[in-house]
Amino acid sequence: MSIAQAARPGWGIFWMIVTGVLFIGVTALVKHLGTRIPAPEAAFLRYALGLVFFLPMLKAPRQLHMDRMTVKMFAWRGVVHTVAVGLWFYAMARIPIADVTAMNYLSPVYVTLGAALFLGERLALRRVLAVAAALVGALIILRPGFREIGPGHLAMLLTAICFGASYLLAKQVSGRCSPLVVVAMLSVTVTLGLAPLAAWNWIEPTWAELAILFGVACLATAGHYTMTLAFRAAPLAVSQPVTFLQLIWAVTLGALVFDEPVDFYVVLGGMVIVGAISFISWRETVLKRRGVTPSVTATKV
Repeated sequence: MSIAQAARPGWGIFWMIVTGVLFIGVTALVKHLGTRIPAPEAAFLRYALGLVFFLPMLKAPRQLHMDRMTVKMFAWRGVVHTVAVGLWFYAMARIPIADVTAMNYLSPVYVTLGAALFLGERLALRRVLAVAAALVGALIILRPGFREIGPGHLAMLLTAICFGASYLLAKQVSGRCSPLVVVAMLSVTVTLGLAPLAAWNWIEPTWAELAILFGVACLATAGHYTMTLAFRAAPLAVSQPVTFLQLIWAVTLGALVFDEPVDFYVVLGGMVIVGAISFISWRETVLKRRGVTPSVTATKV
């Protein structure tokens, strides 16, 4: 943790709050879009429209100087992120916003497990207990046997796993390319990956639907940028707990705008998951560990 980071925790909290607002805007627009446009097509249009922010900044492929392994990792990341985004759009249109937001917090848990299994990072007892607590939080949300678990909930479970895999790959390529190239290549590969899925069952979008999806692209891009500002300004131990506000806003938005009932167990499960992730972040800050996979805290679309 740098001195600059330690001296600006207030800015870190501020930018994380802004990030939460932007990503809640993303979920609201996708929820408003509804189910007329198939999930793969909606996801494709979101990424295709978002390319306008990155293509002007990208150099020609031959000027990026990427070796074969880097290209392979970008390709695999594009595959798993394509699946994740398609599933997220599917779930968002079918289950309450609060459920999507709370279950999305599971991604850092899978990142932690994946880092131990595939990257050789040490999985200390405290991290194991925190991961177990987060999984208990997921069970509180889903309550199998006490509520109907629909396709949207199953889609979100797979979404979190795929996003976790995507960010493990991002950790690997971040040491080989600049952050701009990493983000831009993600947009390019996901757009290409979603294109055939979108074409399979294409429905002509209206101008209003295109405007909504362009708004999603704008808010998501801005959210990723402000999240980066938050991470620069303060350590994860400071910014991580603020992400819980996103769940509060999701519950409020769902109740006031989309007439979704407030589910106490979803809020409780979300609190357990965020608490577990925050504990992991706090421990990593205290131990000042180097090269540990960071938590991923926001909607990944």
